[in-house]
Amino acid sequence: MEQAPFTVNASTLVDKHIATVLVVDDTPENLTLMGALLRDHFMVKVANNGEKALKIAMSDAQPDLVLLDIMMPGLDGYEVCRRLKATAATRDIPVIFLTARSDPDDERMGLALGAVDYIAKPISPPILLARVNTHLALKATADFLRDKSAYLEREVALRTLEVQAIQDVTIMAMTSLAETRDNETGNHIRRIQLYVKALAERLRNHPRFEAVLNERMIELLYKSAPLHDIGKIGIPDSILLKPGKLTVEEFEVMKTHTTLGRKAIEDAERRLGMRVAFLSVSKEIAYSHQEKWDGSGYPQGLAGDQIPVSARLMAVADVYDALINKRVYKVAFSHDQACSTIVKGKGTHFDPDMVDAFVDIAEDFRSIALKYPDPE
Repeated sequence: MEQAPFTVNASTLVDKHIATVLVVDDTPENLTLMGALLRDHFMVKVANNGEKALKIAMSDAQPDLVLLDIMMPGLDGYEVCRRLKATAATRDIPVIFLTARSDPDDERMGLALGAVDYIAKPISPPILLARVNTHLALKATADFLRDKSAYLEREVALRTLEVQAIQDVTIMAMTSLAETRDNETGNHIRRIQLYVKALAERLRNHPRFEAVLNERMIELLYKSAPLHDIGKIGIPDSILLKPGKLTVEEFEVMKTHTTLGRKAIEDAERRLGMRVAFLSVSKEIAYSHQEKWDGSGYPQGLAGDQIPVSARLMAVADVYDALINKRVYKVAFSHDQACSTIVKGKGTHFDPDMVDAFVDIAEDFRSIALKYPDPE
């Protein structure tokens, strides 16, 4: 019975792409033979030495597969394969060794260098074509998956940026609403963010804080800081904007801005239906930034390390900014006066180690304040 001729189905290649095969051999007769065998099915390029093969492989018109002889003068096939696999632009091109060397150790070495197959001469045309076609199909699939993965990575990055932008806009919208209530400005929010970030970065290697103040936490602190006084939205104008000293009763109402702030963020979380890291930090700051190291603060009267690190950082930043800027109830202090007040609060109002860190970077605080002043 007559045997049907062997054919290669071009439809196995992605998008019916006509694959390019680079044949590398120092013997002209072998190049002619391989060219005749392959050119009915593929685009064929030839190289009679290793240097030329590498030049073709690294060109803009790269081959889809390399058929590589081992025994060549100059760069042998092993070295060519090694260089192809060591270069990012060519490492994914499949290499099939075609050689008269049939020792198992030679085959093992070729595969260890990254070749996908090892075919001993003399060549069986149907077997060679089948293996070439198989590895081209595998490469096409790998390329597709690689491109798909890169596309998905780009999409994830884009969606992440969109989510971050939505978060930032939401924070700014909420804080802008709070600002309109007590006549504070966007520059106040900017300063607070930068103070907290600078102080956290100063403390990130401190033994007491290194477990908490990692890069991610500092980013969350920076993002969360603007919401520290969001609860002031719920304080009546007669109290919030009062130019004189508050009565005891009025101060009790003012103190509720901490619980109002936490509740507002909790309500937002509840509507969202999930926990969000920066909102968790925002709640800590909004609720506890008026606590004092000695336990005399509010709303819970927490003391020492009971106070969240985020709130302790905010306490220093918020007091400094309140001192150096004019408010309806006070004149502006100088930078030195503000620093002196914070130092006096070491161990009573503020975490002692945070005060020490503040003193170390007080000039950074001054620079931030000068760069982002309140408008006249």
